[in-house]
Amino acid sequence: MITVLFFAKQQEQLGLEKVERSESKLPVSELKQKLIEDYPELSLAHTMTAINEEYAEEDQVINDRDVVAFIPPVSGG
Repeated sequence: MITVLFFAKQQEQLGLEKVERSESKLPVSELKQKLIEDYPELSLAHTMTAINEEYAEEDQVINDRDVVAFIPPVSGG
């Protein structure tokens, strides 16, 4: 089981802050594909990914009990 965290616009799109998923042992890119299939309104374009509070690449494998966060771009003013 993994925990997926959403922020800002993603939370608005889904109405969720997080979801628990049974997937593990798959790369970040595959998790993104599965999430978009399950939640077509979700936009993960231009997001950074963190696994257990460390930035992760698209090919990094997600393990059981990991916490995955999709961090949208931020703008300052």
